[in-house]
Amino acid sequence: MTRRVVITGMGAVSPIGNTVSELWDSIQAGKCGIDFITAFDTTEYKTKLAAEVKGLDMESYFSARELKFNDRFTAFARIAAKQAITDAVLDPLTLDKRRYGVIIGSGIGGLQSLENANNSLKERGPSRISPFFIPMTLINLAAGQVAIDAQAQGHCSAIVTACAAGTNAIGEAFHKIRDGYQDIMLAGGSEAAITPLGIAGFMVMRALHEGQDPLHASIPFDANRSGFVMGEGAAVLVLEELEHAMARKARIYGEMVGYGTSCDANHITAPLEDGSMGAYAMSLAIEDAKLKVSDIDYINAHGTSTPLNDKTETLAVKNVFKEHAYQIPISSTKSSTGHLLGASGAVEAVICVKALQDGIIPATIGHVTSDPLCDLDIVANTPRNADLKYVMSNSLGFGGHNASIVLKRWEGQ
Repeated sequence: MTRRVVITGMGAVSPIGNTVSELWDSIQAGKCGIDFITAFDTTEYKTKLAAEVKGLDMESYFSARELKFNDRFTAFARIAAKQAITDAVLDPLTLDKRRYGVIIGSGIGGLQSLENANNSLKERGPSRISPFFIPMTLINLAAGQVAIDAQAQGHCSAIVTACAAGTNAIGEAFHKIRDGYQDIMLAGGSEAAITPLGIAGFMVMRALHEGQDPLHASIPFDANRSGFVMGEGAAVLVLEELEHAMARKARIYGEMVGYGTSCDANHITAPLEDGSMGAYAMSLAIEDAKLKVSDIDYINAHGTSTPLNDKTETLAVKNVFKEHAYQIPISSTKSSTGHLLGASGAVEAVICVKALQDGIIPATIGHVTSDPLCDLDIVANTPRNADLKYVMSNSLGFGGHNASIVLKRWEGQ
C-alpha cells in the first residue's frame, strides 16, 4: 500500500523574511528583497544588486563558537530546520530516530569559507588555515549538522543538482517516506553565494542582471529581462507519513503527492530550447500524483528572469498541458526573492504550501512588458485569489537537472 505524505512543519530564512510568516506576508504584499550588495565592495563589478538576507539574529540560534565554525549556508540550513522542528513540535525522545532523516540540497555550499581559507593560505601560509575549513565548505555538512541538531539517525544525504537541489531534496525525501523507508524527513535547501567569487563567477558567464534598479532587476517572463539576481537563504519542510502525523496529533499544512525528475543531457548550462525534458519532469510529477494535467491549478515557475530559461520553461509548460496551458495561472516568486540557487526550490515549496492554505496565487512583481514568447497566464504584480487544490513547483538547474513537485491542499483524510 502506498503511504501518504503530509507537511507538518516549515522554516525559512530569505531575503524577504526570516520566518515562514514573514516570508509569506512579504509575498502577499509584493515586497522586493533585492537591493545593492552590502557583503563586499562591488566597485569593480558590473553586477551591483543581489537579494541578501537582512536582519537575521543568528545569535538567538547559536553560540559565538558555533557561528565562528559554521559557514553561512550551514547556519541558514540549521536555522530553517530549527524553525521547522519547533513548528512541527518534534521531540526526538518520542520518535524512532532511525526512521527520522534529513536531505538538504545546495548548489555551491560553503563558498565564503573557501574564499576565506584561500586568502589565509596566500597571506599567512598553510599552517594558519582553520582546521574547520574542510567541514565548513562541504555541502553535506548542512545536512549533517541539521541531523545532529535534530538527533535524526535515519537517512541523511545532500543533493547537489545546482538550482534544482532544493526541489530534488524534497522530492527524494517524499519518496523515502511514501515507499516505507522513513517516517519523518527534514527536507529543503540552503545557499549563501553572495560572495566576491560567487558574484564574479556568474557575472562573467553573463548570467546576472547588471542594471541598478532593484524593482526592475528580477523580472521573470518580462520582455526586458536580462539575467537573474543572486539570492541567499534556506527553507526546510517537515515531511511525515500521514498515520504517523495523525497518531501524534500533528498540525498538517498540506500534502505532497507527486515528484518528477529528468536530465536534458544537452549542455552544461543551457537548457534544451524546446523544453522537452523539463516537460518530461512535469509529466512524471503529474503521473506520480495520479492526476490529469487539468487538475493543476497553479504553477510556481523556475522563472529565473534570463532570456533563455523563461522562454524554454514556457515551451515546456505548453508541451505538457497543451491547450490547457493557457488556463493555468503561473508566476515566479524569484521576482521577490531573487534566485537562491540550490535553496530556491525549497523556499518556493514553502510559498506553494501557504498559497494552498490561503487560496492566494503569488504575483510576479515588476512585470511591465509582456513577451510574446512567454504568453501564458502570468500573474503579474498583484496576487490573485483562487480556489487552489493542486499546485506544481518547478526547478531547473545547470547540468540539465529538472525537478517538479506537486502539492495538495489539506482537506483531511
